[in-house]
Amino acid sequence: MAYNHGREDRKWRIWKEAEEKVLRECGVDEAVIEQIRTDDRADFNSNRRFYRWASDFGEYLEGMADREKQAEVKSVADLLDEIESETLYLALITVDKRTLQIVLLKMQGYSTKEIAASVKLSTKSVYRRMERLRIRLKPFKH
Repeated sequence: MAYNHGREDRKWRIWKEAEEKVLRECGVDEAVIEQIRTDDRADFNSNRRFYRWASDFGEYLEGMADREKQAEVKSVADLLDEIESETLYLALITVDKRTLQIVLLKMQGYSTKEIAASVKLSTKSVYRRMERLRIRLKPFKH
């Protein structure tokens, strides 16, 4: 959400007027009240510059994230290319292609039933392959 200077300025003025009313009731000199107002306004302006900068910086980061969308993994080759650990990569290339297709479809959000139909296996076989892969990859879990 962007920083709304007008809203923050109104909140500051309401707070300041209430504070000055209390100070006047306590008999504080007008010169002292004016000095406090000046100092508080300087603090408010300093904070305003920070919040405006933070808001602009947040929007900048969001824009960067939109521009640098992560490449979507669409194939088994893409999946293997995304693996950074050499030992994990070596373990995965020894797995049969159908199991890697199952992993890829699972990553894309397909249900086990949909995956089974896609790779022409029973749902039980899909579960079995996933379990074997979990066992094989257990040493790589951190």
